[in-house]
Amino acid sequence: MAAALGWLGRAAALVGGAQRLLRCCGGGSAAAAAACLARGISSVERPKRPMSAYFRFLKEHHAAFRQKNPEASSMEVIKKIADAWKALPVSQKQAYEEARKTDWQKYQEQMASYKAQLTPAQAAALKEERRKRLAKRRSFKAKRELTVLGKPKRPRSGFNIFVSENFKESEGVSPVAKLKQLFDAWQKLSSTQKQPYLQLAEDDKVRYENEMRSWEAKMVELGREDLIRSKKPRPKKKTAETEEKTATAKASSHENKAKLQLKRSEE
Repeated sequence: MAAALGWLGRAAALVGGAQRLLRCCGGGSAAAAAACLARGISSVERPKRPMSAYFRFLKEHHAAFRQKNPEASSMEVIKKIADAWKALPVSQKQAYEEARKTDWQKYQEQMASYKAQLTPAQAAALKEERRKRLAKRRSFKAKRELTVLGKPKRPRSGFNIFVSENFKESEGVSPVAKLKQLFDAWQKLSSTQKQPYLQLAEDDKVRYENEMRSWEAKMVELGREDLIRSKKPRPKKKTAETEEKTATAKASSHENKAKLQLKRSEE
């Protein structure tokens, strides 16, 4: 009887796993199912990293700080907790650090067991997932550093300027619907009607180049030559006809990108 119940339990688990797999893959191909399975195991069953000492303190005291400061915003509450953590004596911080070390040891043991039961495909999926996660983290840090250093904003395209000027008045119940309506309106504009926006885009490009030269000079003074754009030979001066063709091609490129973003948003 016990053996039968155990078999039924395992069967139910297999059925549940299959149902989750079908929901994940949407009835796709075998290759898609295998990829989905690898993703599911690597992201759902993988042991979670233990919290740092500070996040343990934050989790433990968040409710109390929120109750004491009901009118404060979430960011203000977090700042108050961060200040309290900084003021906490080292002896009291040690308890949170010891708890982190204990959980870290358990995490390493669980992670070793988890990796041991992975197939080669799942191990590769886990490795790729980690690579992407680290790359995303590095990209975020790099962008944040550039923001702190005051790097000028990139120039806007004619289509971007058209959207920013007409977004509030455009029809649509959602931002995606508004953007779609504006994209359709932009496509219907004649070259003459687009010209003011394209000219503003050219002016913004001049603004960007001037600000970038000043910013790069400042970076050189700070010893951050690694942030300077690579020096490339300047192209030959374009004729009026070539410039018009280039502007049209760039506008078309921005339209195609916007169209692709709309398609992804609707999916």
